[in-house]
Amino acid sequence: MKRCDWCGDDAVYQRYHDEEWGRAVHDDVRLFEMLILEGAQAGLSWITILKKRERYREVFKGFEPEKVARFTDAQLEKLLTDPGIVRNRLKVFGARKNAVAYLKVQEEFGTFDAYIWGFVGGETIVNRWKSMKEIPATTDESDAMAKDLKKRGFTFVGSTICYAYMQAVGMVNDHYEGCDLFAG
Repeated sequence: MKRCDWCGDDAVYQRYHDEEWGRAVHDDVRLFEMLILEGAQAGLSWITILKKRERYREVFKGFEPEKVARFTDAQLEKLLTDPGIVRNRLKVFGARKNAVAYLKVQEEFGTFDAYIWGFVGGETIVNRWKSMKEIPATTDESDAMAKDLKKRGFTFVGSTICYAYMQAVGMVNDHYEGCDLFAG
């Protein structure tokens, strides 16, 4: 199979590339999961997060936003001792903050899906890149998303994180033209 070169020979990366990256996600729990994981990735490699994802799913109660929003300070403090996740205080406590903001968005828009996909007009943006060098770190859409998410109380949602999120949940399909998963 021809793949985007960023996934290299790592089986975890290849499975993620082949089965998830660039594929449209419309499930609110999965959208929340990816928002938290992309924020956890800030300053780290994505492979680090992928390898910790199962533990994240366990400790963050399957990424059910209602449960994460109810985490106590004591529960979050305990998570800071778990080597199976990124033990950064701002990121761990930010998960609860994001869950609370997420629930408010769901209340306002009916679903988080309806809200977040509005930044791309409800359709996946398919780009035509030939190499990783061409892919931008941010776009006008990720800038707008980051600004609005921050205004709504979210954290770890800068424009670069938002663009990576858009790629992860298929709002943007950035598979290279030579990749078997290119959708152009």
